[in-house]
Amino acid sequence: MAYLALIRHGESEWNALDLWTGWTDVSLSQKGQRQAREAGEKLKAVNWDLVFESDLKRAKETTDEILKVLNKPEIERIESPEIKERDYGNFTGFNKIEVENRYGYETFEKWHRGWDFPLPHGETLKDVYNRTVPYFELEILPRLNAGKNVIISAHGNSLRALVKYLESIPEDQFHLELLEIPVGKIIFYKYEDNKFTPVNLPTP
Repeated sequence: MAYLALIRHGESEWNALDLWTGWTDVSLSQKGQRQAREAGEKLKAVNWDLVFESDLKRAKETTDEILKVLNKPEIERIESPEIKERDYGNFTGFNKIEVENRYGYETFEKWHRGWDFPLPHGETLKDVYNRTVPYFELEILPRLNAGKNVIISAHGNSLRALVKYLESIPEDQFHLELLEIPVGKIIFYKYEDNKFTPVNLPTP
């Protein structure tokens, strides 16, 4: 048996402004740093073996804060662009409300939460899935099979892709609000007999 924790980074400087950040490499806000430390407190009940993290600063800074709380500076950290955020293409840096007002709710929702509705010069959620899941199967799953407890410090869309995979969620449900992952949130799984089961975090 092993444990897997999916952690969306804390609030970034652009999250605070409600901007589509994508691959722009911005730092955590002070609130985001606090959210990361709060996540670390929730993770204390498990002896974590390693962290897979996105190559963007906000994910790595989240890991930094978590490991300070866990007092495990020596833990192995593996950085990967495959689990980075979705590329928002031409809409990178745009305010979400302004985009919705300009293009209408229906089009905005297809861009924002659709499965395979392309953004101009950007990625679809399907694209994110197709780069994130093979990496998970190749690099992360073998560690879980070896009994290692793994943290993934990443982003809303790359983690949503993993949730779809881990919980076998059909494509026609991939846009639902239940797949919203707020900044700083942890999704916790027990991995046993080749099956991922969502569970509550143990009490530290």
